[in-house]
Amino acid sequence: MISVGRTGGNLLALRSDATEKEKKMRTVAGLFDDYHDARQAVNDLEVAGIPSEDISVVANNVGDRYSGESSGAAEGAGVGAGLGAAGGGAVGLLTGLGLMAIPGVGPVVAAGWLASTAAGAIAGAVAGAATGGIIGSLTDSGIPDEDAHLYAEGVRRGGTLVVAKVDEALVPQADAILRNRNAVDTSVRRRAYTEEGWTRFDEASAPYSLDEVQREQERYRPPAL
Repeated sequence: MISVGRTGGNLLALRSDATEKEKKMRTVAGLFDDYHDARQAVNDLEVAGIPSEDISVVANNVGDRYSGESSGAAEGAGVGAGLGAAGGGAVGLLTGLGLMAIPGVGPVVAAGWLASTAAGAIAGAVAGAATGGIIGSLTDSGIPDEDAHLYAEGVRRGGTLVVAKVDEALVPQADAILRNRNAVDTSVRRRAYTEEGWTRFDEASAPYSLDEVQREQERYRPPAL
């Protein structure tokens, strides 16, 4: 697996057993502290010609901060089918946001193929299957394990994750979109986490409370001009 880290995202070759279509695609991912920056990034990716069904978004929703943006298309552990259907189509990804809970992260609003995969993993875990949860969903999409843990932890702490499967020719443009919309520099964020003793995302950990999320986001809020 080839991995090239950049500010605003990770550009990844998919696994060796991928389909012919997947072999021509790359996965671009960006973590955002500001949900509205993530929304703009999704919109920009769609405008750039990346189909809605190839984009996913997962946003921490502690305190029901974004529940009003959910379409109600899907809720609960069975969210996958509804999100998968609502996530595509010309109306755009963000019209298909649904509600779900991810172990270790807590409540989220989510849409797209990653949400569907994560929901399936949650349902499998409830049934006793070792499906890998959100980490498995991310790594199965081509994201390296260490980055998957960082992204999951970032969402746990209040962030929003945007992941897109793009044609190799669109990788530079997609990566630029994420960077221009203020995606987190993963190397800087990983260093900040590890300096406080963090090592890996743990789905057995208690989700952050609203107060904890707000304090965490305040740490990274850019100074007012």
